[in-house]
Amino acid sequence: QVQLVESGGGLVQAGGSLRLSCAATGSIFRLNTMDWYRQAPGKQRELVAAITSSGSTNYADSVKGRFTISRDNAKNTVYLQMNNLKPEDTAVYYCGSVGTEASTPFVLRNYWGQGTQVTVSS
Repeated sequence: QVQLVESGGGLVQAGGSLRLSCAATGSIFRLNTMDWYRQAPGKQRELVAAITSSGSTNYADSVKGRFTISRDNAKNTVYLQMNNLKPEDTAVYYCGSVGTEASTPFVLRNYWGQGTQVTVSS
């Protein structure tokens, strides 16, 4: 199995920065996309940023110019650098990935982390 573990959340004032990390462990064969989602209270989970294995990125309009996603393929880790944070960025941030496992290298699976809380005070 593959597990995703996020870290780096916390409480920060508006205008501040945080860096989230998500490490994938287990019997990984390949990780295709690695993504960050967020879910605020009473709202649906939304895609914040995504990165492919070759480094192509995609961002939600609300975070463009403030957030940067990156990944270290050797460490199976994805990062989200969040700058100029706003109170509306407050949410639980989830790491997600689509990939395959060593035992079934041709079966694509979705993986999710447990989430990390980001709170931005005004």
